[in-house]
Amino acid sequence: MKIKEKLQSGNVHISFEVFPPKTDDKYESVVKAVDEIATVRPSFISVTYGAGGGTSKNTVGIASHIQNELHVPSLAHLTCVSSTKAEVREVVHKLKQEGIENVLALRGDIPEGMAYPAEDKFQHAAGLIELLKESGDFCIGGACYPEGHVESDTQKEDIRYLKEKVDCGLDFLTTQMFFDNHILYNFLYKIREAGITVPVLPGIMPVTNKSQIRRICSLSGTYLPERFKAVVDRFGDNPKAMRQAGVAYATDQVIDLIANGINNIHIYSMNKPEVAKAIMENLSEIVDE
Repeated sequence: MKIKEKLQSGNVHISFEVFPPKTDDKYESVVKAVDEIATVRPSFISVTYGAGGGTSKNTVGIASHIQNELHVPSLAHLTCVSSTKAEVREVVHKLKQEGIENVLALRGDIPEGMAYPAEDKFQHAAGLIELLKESGDFCIGGACYPEGHVESDTQKEDIRYLKEKVDCGLDFLTTQMFFDNHILYNFLYKIREAGITVPVLPGIMPVTNKSQIRRICSLSGTYLPERFKAVVDRFGDNPKAMRQAGVAYATDQVIDLIANGINNIHIYSMNKPEVAKAIMENLSEIVDE
């Protein structure tokens, strides 16, 4: 089923994200985690991309397992900047072979030391979106950044580029993580004013251990509200307490979003079935069957 059809239903839908293993020997453990996450009946499960072609086959394999064996819609991530155009076309061909209809089209991070732009690679997500539109009947999602992309000088510039990307043929957007819902509400107002009308799925990251914070800040510079920092300061050195508090904080974000009319929410579950199950238990009377 195409994700855009689910987004139009008007019901509350929660989806989860998993990532493929970096090495083949971890493949079965990831599949096991995916199987457990599927038991909470998510709207769909997305699978991040093994950049550079090294483990990209695992993205396709896991996405196929989710859709064809677990019978849950899957969303396969596909990045393009670290792969040649020929390699990207090969992955698109494999996705079609597996009957995967939903793709999240991403430029991806530029590898350290890589000359940019590279002639044999797609320089922007727009080129990948155009390839997907030409290659089959895909439902295509894209990424957006409520606090602005780190490479953009201003949010206004970032939204202008986002509009260009959407106009290439995106069906929906998924946001980078954020920890203050007001940031999202402000962002939605600005992009609607700019003429971006496709559905936007907020991306929520349950922070369940203290080390995640350092990585989040180093990669994206995401704003951490005082309320969130107080939670980490109080519980960060107690793993079980931090996991419970992190799930509670994420659940509170989700409930606030739903109360404010946002029905489709994506959870960055980090291959942790216990986190997915805890959040869905907290939402048991809120999420539509």
